Amino acid sequence: MHTIAMVSRKGGTGKSTLAIGLAVAAMEEGHKLCVLEADPLGTVSNWRRRRATAEPSVEVVHDGYALYHRVPALARGGITLTIIDTAGGWSDASRAAIAAADLCLIPARPSPADIEAAAPTLAAIRQDGKPFAFVLNQTQGRSARLYNKAGSLGQTAAAPDMVDVLALPAIALRNDHQDALGLGLGVTEYARAGKSAEEIRALWQWVWGRLTFLALADTDVLDAAKLDALAAAPPANQQVALRAAG
Repeated sequence: MHTIAMVSRKGGTGKSTLAIGLAVAAMEEGHKLCVLEADPLGTVSNWRRRRATAEPSVEVVHDGYALYHRVPALARGGITLTIIDTAGGWSDASRAAIAAADLCLIPARPSPADIEAAAPTLAAIRQDGKPFAFVLNQTQGRSARLYNKAGSLGQTAAAPDMVDVLALPAIALRNDHQDALGLGLGVTEYARAGKSAEEIRALWQWVWGRLTFLALADTDVLDAAKLDALAAAPPANQQVALRAAG
C-alpha cells in the first residue's frame, strides 16, 4: 500500500479538494482507496455523504495515535492507496500523517503567504526524512508570476532541481472543482473532458510515478541501469522508463 499525506500549516490551500480529486483519479485507475480525514472541518466527510457510490471509503481519525495505527490496518485490509487529509495549523495528527506517509504533498497557492507558510511544514517533513513535493494550487493560469512562485518554492526547499519537488501540473482555479465537490463527485467524474479533470489526472500520474520510484528505490531488486532510467525520467513517465530498461 502507498500512503500520501496532504500537509500544510496554512489553511485554505485546497488540501481537501486535492485529496478528493486525487483519490477519485486513482480509483478510476483501479486503486482501492481510503481517505483518512484528520481535519475537524469535515470537508471530505461531507463530500462522502453527498456521494452516491460506495467508493472511496472515508474514515475520520481524531488523533495522531489512531491515525498512525490505522494506516497499517488498512494495508492488511486490502487498501492499495491511503490519502491522509490534515487540518491547517499543526497537531499530533499532522505529525502522525507525516510519519505514516510514503510521500508528503504540500499544496500552496502562488502567494507570498503560502510560500512563507510552507517553510515550517517542510522543516517537519525533513525532520522525519520523508519525501515531499509541492503542489501549486488555485493558480490563475500559466503566467510569469506562476513560474516565479515555483522558483520561490524551490528556494524554500533549497532544491536547485525542481523536478522531484514540484508536482506537475499546477492546478488552476476553476469552478469545476467546487461544483464537483457539491455533488459528491471528483472533478474527473464531473467534467471528464474538462481542463480541471485533465490537470488532476496528470497530477495523479506525476504522483503515481513518484510513488513508484520511491517504492522501487527502497528495494534491492533494481540494477544500476533501471535506477538510472528511473532517475532520468520525469515522475509521470517512470513506469514506462522502467519497462524500457528491461
